Amino acid sequence: MATAQKYIRENIQKEFKKEKDSDYDYRSLYTKKLIGYRNLKETVTKLEKPSNISRARTLGYKAKQGVVVSLVKVRKGSGIMRRPSKGRRPKRMGVNKLTRRISIQRMAENKADNKFPGLEVLNSYLVGEDGQHKYYEIILLDPNHPSIINDMDYNWICSEKHKGRAHRGLTSQGKKNRGLENKGKGTEKNRPSNRRNDRKAK
Repeated sequence: MATAQKYIRENIQKEFKKEKDSDYDYRSLYTKKLIGYRNLKETVTKLEKPSNISRARTLGYKAKQGVVVSLVKVRKGSGIMRRPSKGRRPKRMGVNKLTRRISIQRMAENKADNKFPGLEVLNSYLVGEDGQHKYYEIILLDPNHPSIINDMDYNWICSEKHKGRAHRGLTSQGKKNRGLENKGKGTEKNRPSNRRNDRKAK
């Protein structure tokens, strides 16, 4: 099984790099997959199984009842920033390099959480991007399903303190976005939270 996972991971990496080998045209495969993603009518789509099975398993995915995988597309860029209509000095007139407080991947997790209010987000990963969107696969769990309650790897999410964990920044990507991954000089304002320190961390 470990060898199979290794080869699957290598093929996915070749797709991302858009390589063109003598054996297989990974570039065209990646392009067709993105065209299919872009033509989806809904922003959040429920999937039967993850497209990148090796990555999903490293993030906690199991093929069992109570585990749901969804595909989410999110716009690229920092969003629309209106140029001020009133007077400003030139330094304060710009609208470039202004980013949101949350990352695009965290936006995708929030969209999936809104689509499935009875589920909780476990983890997420990038599956592709084109000129307009980024596409993420989100792993969600049903905290009320018996198979999740009886699973020693999953039943921690059944606690009430994990309710709405995606919107509260408690997922892996949420903690990274809040600056809680690193410790040391320059991260003093990140703990216990950004809001506690008057938004000085970001």
